[in-house]
Amino acid sequence: MTQQTEKFFYDNKIVKLFAYATIFWGVVGMLVGLLVALQMYIPALNFNYEFTTFGRTRPLHTNAVIFAFVGNGIFTGVYYSLQRLLKTRMWSDTLSLINFWGWQLIIVSAAITLLAGFTTGKEYAELEWPIDIAITLIWVVFGWNMFATILKRRERHLYVAIWFYIATFVTVAVLHLVNSFELPVSFMKSYSWYAGVQDALVQWWYGHNAVAFFLTTPYLGLMYYFVPKAAQRPVYSYKLSIIHFWALIFLYIWAGPHHLLYTSLPEWAQTLGVVFSVMLIAPSWGGMINGLLTLRGAWDKVRDSAVLKFFVVAITAYGMATFEGPMLSLKSVNAISHYTDWTVGHVHIGALGWNGFLTFGMLYWLIPRMFNTKLYSEKLAGVHFWIGTIGILVYAVPLYFAGFTQYLMWQEFTTDGYLKYPNFLETVTEIVPMYMTRSIGGTLYLVGALLMVYNIIKTVKQGQFVNNEAAEAPALEPVYTPHNGEHWHRVIERKPVKLLIFSLIVILIGGAVEMVPTFLVKSNVPTIEAVKPYTPLELQGRDIYVKEGCYNCHSQMIRPFRHEVERYGDYSKSGEFVYDHPFQWGSKRTGPDLAREGSKKLRKSHSWHYNHMEDPTSMSPGSIMPAYPWMLEKDIDIESTPAKIRAMQTLGVPYAEGYDQQAIDDLKKQANEIAEQLKTEGIEKADANKEIIALIAYLQRLGTDVEK
Repeated sequence: MTQQTEKFFYDNKIVKLFAYATIFWGVVGMLVGLLVALQMYIPALNFNYEFTTFGRTRPLHTNAVIFAFVGNGIFTGVYYSLQRLLKTRMWSDTLSLINFWGWQLIIVSAAITLLAGFTTGKEYAELEWPIDIAITLIWVVFGWNMFATILKRRERHLYVAIWFYIATFVTVAVLHLVNSFELPVSFMKSYSWYAGVQDALVQWWYGHNAVAFFLTTPYLGLMYYFVPKAAQRPVYSYKLSIIHFWALIFLYIWAGPHHLLYTSLPEWAQTLGVVFSVMLIAPSWGGMINGLLTLRGAWDKVRDSAVLKFFVVAITAYGMATFEGPMLSLKSVNAISHYTDWTVGHVHIGALGWNGFLTFGMLYWLIPRMFNTKLYSEKLAGVHFWIGTIGILVYAVPLYFAGFTQYLMWQEFTTDGYLKYPNFLETVTEIVPMYMTRSIGGTLYLVGALLMVYNIIKTVKQGQFVNNEAAEAPALEPVYTPHNGEHWHRVIERKPVKLLIFSLIVILIGGAVEMVPTFLVKSNVPTIEAVKPYTPLELQGRDIYVKEGCYNCHSQMIRPFRHEVERYGDYSKSGEFVYDHPFQWGSKRTGPDLAREGSKKLRKSHSWHYNHMEDPTSMSPGSIMPAYPWMLEKDIDIESTPAKIRAMQTLGVPYAEGYDQQAIDDLKKQANEIAEQLKTEGIEKADANKEIIALIAYLQRLGTDVEK
């Protein structure tokens, strides 16, 4: 019986909105990234202004690129491809628009709050609790619309791209909810529910898998849709795509601990991170091979098609990044790379090459079709490709050199057994030329993106936008009859709810195995009796430290290496961090580690810290650290102290019952003592009410407990 063909319309308006947002936020994110790169060797570009310091612009850059640029790119590709793969319009135009405007509002809120210093201090998850709630709601709207569309589809089987979209939705939801479990103190202030080692494990379980399930799996879905479309070839291997999907989502979730090698994270958890990271090579390269071999018989088109050029380099960059990542997870290699700029170079191969180039190729392919025209200039797109490719290389290669230089200088000893470069600043000034070169690469990449903006504008102007694109397809048959010899996986593809549930189960296994023992088995975080809660003033100082984003340049984690112990003091133990909400181990050392900053080995005078924050070069000539003069003028938020103490008590910090009523008095007493000491050291203008006093209290406390 012949099925009746149904006519309907694809919604291109929502795709256009997300595409424009992708382009806009991409340029904004790259501009901020260039500023950040320049601040690394021109401290004056911090402008002595609290809202534009590196500690605040760097999180803005990462969030803008990940969630604004790539996030909008995901929605662009999903809303375009999903409708066509399912042969139906999105279930609700209203939900689509709520998704769009809600996401843009979140981005704007993120930009404002991050620059204002409202941050959780957790990398890639810096946004405070009201914005976290908004993200949850908008993500649910996206998932609701996607699944409702899947359920009303006219195509029985779900194409491989949709598998990745489903896995992305469910995993990002789990990651966000678990990592954002925090206790609000005020409207824009919260403390992570987890502390120390446990917080670090949860954060990098989230952080690595934000890379996996926000920057990778949805883009693999886009690859599986747009590469065959652009090449006019089917996907190379259906069976390989099945293996690629299930193996990838199962293995990826285990890899988070590889960010915490040689830290005080339990050894067994570190080992799991290493093993599963190495295993990830197989499915990752399976996906890369599947993508590249889809171009079989179409390589002649690559010569003339800028879109295919972008796709080929994007897939290659994905392969390079997913090989380098597991290699960096080997403990011997990680000992060299961690805390250096090598990691920054690695990340940008993925971000610029994989995410950036796939997005550019998708936009060049999409927009002409929605405007019923051809790309304004194929030649200009080709120029963009070459400028961008050179930009990636000029960006990343110097950072690899910088990483090796940092490690070699950090660990070098003289023949007498002393550190050859005891002054950490020497290891920073040595790599400044590499920072300069990196910024040139970033500039080239940005120029390429601006060429794309011009090309897209001209394309749009010469075309006619098709708001509702006419289409037709047979209705979905009410009863499905399996074909002889049909692959077993086809059964799952017909059942989207089961696919979601199976995906959820697969991704939960790794997280549960790694986190449950760390939380429940007390021996994983042994108690150190000498470690006591922060005083109210120190707690306020720590919050200021977090607010200013000091963790972007300073770590607080000494690894058990001879050169680190010699430079900083005894290596860090898990029990030292039980009252740290959030942990502050950091991921990069542009400045020295501060875990033992207040210890006898490293302790400096109160006046040194005061002068250093007012003008770093006065204490460290040649320093690239920005100045923080406003700390000398801004008052401590003393009134928030009781609420912060009560929050810490809720989180298990053993302050005495009713201590919140005494906390302000204790804070003022300690602040006055520090201010008086500063005056004896020649700082007559020292004021006990200012933020600098609280920060000094915190820095001078670091590392002192374990010395007792």
